[in-house]
Amino acid sequence: MALTRTRLGLEQREAISRGLAAGDDFAVIARRLGRPTSTVSREVGRCGGRGRYRAADAHRSAGERAARPKQRKLLRCPEIAAEVEAGLAERWSPQQIAAKLRKDHPDEPERRVSHETIYSSLYCQGRGGLRRELIAALRTGRARRRPRTRAEQARRGGLPNMVNISERPAEVADRAVPGHWEGDLIMGAFNRSAIVTLIERQSRYCLLGDLPDGHTAEEVYACLVELIQTLPANLVRSLTWDQGKEMAMHRQFSVDTGVDVFFCDPHSPWQRPTNENMNGLLRQYFPKGTDLNRISRDHLDFVAAQLNGRPRKVLNWDSAAEVYNGLVVASAA
Repeated sequence: MALTRTRLGLEQREAISRGLAAGDDFAVIARRLGRPTSTVSREVGRCGGRGRYRAADAHRSAGERAARPKQRKLLRCPEIAAEVEAGLAERWSPQQIAAKLRKDHPDEPERRVSHETIYSSLYCQGRGGLRRELIAALRTGRARRRPRTRAEQARRGGLPNMVNISERPAEVADRAVPGHWEGDLIMGAFNRSAIVTLIERQSRYCLLGDLPDGHTAEEVYACLVELIQTLPANLVRSLTWDQGKEMAMHRQFSVDTGVDVFFCDPHSPWQRPTNENMNGLLRQYFPKGTDLNRISRDHLDFVAAQLNGRPRKVLNWDSAAEVYNGLVVASAA
């Protein structure tokens, strides 16, 4: 029998009662009903156990529980709801907000809430406890939850004199040494505009560069040189990029900056995982179809500051800015 997700009915509860009277295991009863074993186990456990389970009483109790739904926590606790809304207004993810609540209220479990509670409060219209317009602050901005998918990205052909990622030092892969960066372009409407994205692998600190005059190899080279020159020399050791024609001047870039450039295999964006993740975050600010030529330098700096100021799970809920500033201080010592 196929498994069903509907609630147990009186007939199924009577079948459970008969199975218990016959001494059947929960697994045997569950297979007979086409239910998970855990469903039968929880049903019996909450209704008196093996020796006291009665189908009619269990069915009546289930009806009473359904008639008195528990009020959601964010409706019961407006103070927590206000903190959650403040985090969403800063474009933090529900997981980041939940972690910050745990960190800010370590001895007050009643002042904490899970990220799933935040999601359910947003997506259950009319009874969740959070304003529906806050959904727009989520990364996807979707009106309902759905699994994320990633379309395969077609990349252009190879470049002369490339150094493949397989020749990159081991210290880059294990993030043991700071100063190794990943980079890419995030494209605007009809691929007519773009911005440069750079992220440091150990701290996850990001930089954004504008390309107001186009994203040719010359423009990308000039932007990268400008960005690199803002960084301490000992915190810029290498750059990993895809095989796009915008990096045709990679040799000149390495000569001028002293930064080695390594290229991913074709159609392999997962070889730049840190940068790919950040580009996904950036789509929260710059949805596909945006004319990126209209984005000012000041706004790019604002977006980078917001991303670098977010608490990150991978950084033990410190922000990228905190970790990177620590690296700067350590490198100057």
